[in-house]
Amino acid sequence: MKNLAKNSALLIIDMQNDFVLTEKTAVKGAKATISAIKHAMDICREKNIPVFHIIRAYDANGDNAEIFRKELFQKGQGFCIAGTKGAEIVEELTPREEDYVLVKPRFSAFFGTKLKELLREKRINHVLVAGTQYPNCVRATAVDGLCHDFYVTVLTDCCSAQTREIAEANCRDLQNMGIACVDFTSLEL
Repeated sequence: MKNLAKNSALLIIDMQNDFVLTEKTAVKGAKATISAIKHAMDICREKNIPVFHIIRAYDANGDNAEIFRKELFQKGQGFCIAGTKGAEIVEELTPREEDYVLVKPRFSAFFGTKLKELLREKRINHVLVAGTQYPNCVRATAVDGLCHDFYVTVLTDCCSAQTREIAEANCRDLQNMGIACVDFTSLEL
């Protein structure tokens, strides 16, 4: 994996207050990845690697939520509601003007977004995936990236799950599909 910088992009998935900091809805390991993601983001910017923040922005009534989550919103237990503090990207990872921010309607950053088109337009063929969480949005994005013929590297020090065991199991599955799972610090950019 030498000289990734030329044709790579960093995808930061769901690093929003409700998924990272809000006690009731946070993924247990997400907060611990903030500094590693910030480091990756800073290095990528230095190397002119595009940074994409892909987030959720639910309607307050849950109309655009996944079918299995709609009941939570109907009970007033929604999260990452568009326009709220909970839906904002954590402060340490605040996007810059040159970054891209895309709202995804489901787990994968590729589903229902212009991500694939933007990456192709920029001649990107390799995506570096960071964020939360492994069994859902990280995994779906990595697999869809592979399905769209991108090389995919999941940055293990920049991703989270509720437990270490869940993270390790997902990495084993992803690696068996041909997706690299490595620490950002091991990359040669």
